Amino acid sequence: MSDGEEADGAGRADHIRSFVLRQGRLSDCQQRHLQTMLPRIGVRYSQEIIDLPTLFGRRAPCVVEIGFGMGETTATIAAQQPEIDYLGIEVHSPGVGNLCKLIAERDLSNLRIVQHDAYEVLRDMIAPAALAGVHVFFPDPWPKSRHHKRRLLQPAFVAQLASRLQATGYLHCATDWEDYAQQMLAVLSAEATLQNSVADFAPRPAYRPLTKFEQRGLRLGHGVWDLIFRRR
Repeated sequence: MSDGEEADGAGRADHIRSFVLRQGRLSDCQQRHLQTMLPRIGVRYSQEIIDLPTLFGRRAPCVVEIGFGMGETTATIAAQQPEIDYLGIEVHSPGVGNLCKLIAERDLSNLRIVQHDAYEVLRDMIAPAALAGVHVFFPDPWPKSRHHKRRLLQPAFVAQLASRLQATGYLHCATDWEDYAQQMLAVLSAEATLQNSVADFAPRPAYRPLTKFEQRGLRLGHGVWDLIFRRR
């Protein structure tokens, strides 16, 4: 990952990208589901607000997950909470294809996908006060000091996230990098429209399943930090 790399090859965005777009190799299964499922459950990026009840065919609380990786956690949460609608945002095609596969296998009707930059999706497609919650689980920590400016959870983006939350809506972040956890805590605490649900870091709520990577890290003594803030 280098400071000069562009995420989409289309020129520099109006904000610092928090990711570098490495598509990687799709398995045949991921490619097949990307082609067959994404036209059905995908949401194309546009500069128009999404009508969430129309998108999901019902009125229900909606939670956005930013950067769902390979989608296992997202699919598990959606399956366990069918009364809530979930909109997953991810840029990398292997992860999008894998979540498409999981949606098909588990017959999930409460999960949709946007394959685009989360900053732009939140800015252009989500109305203010539209969301019951936002999940940001294990975002890229950009561990080198010179790359910290690329971390997703910066003050301007946190303010944007907060503006999309309903009153008492929540922002749940998790990381296994203590340095990033401390930065998250500082940035979220400084946002006037958010209030911490606890004194500092929160216990992992039951709805967030442990990933295999996280389980391995915990066995090795690595820490994981959850933060849950609510809209004032």
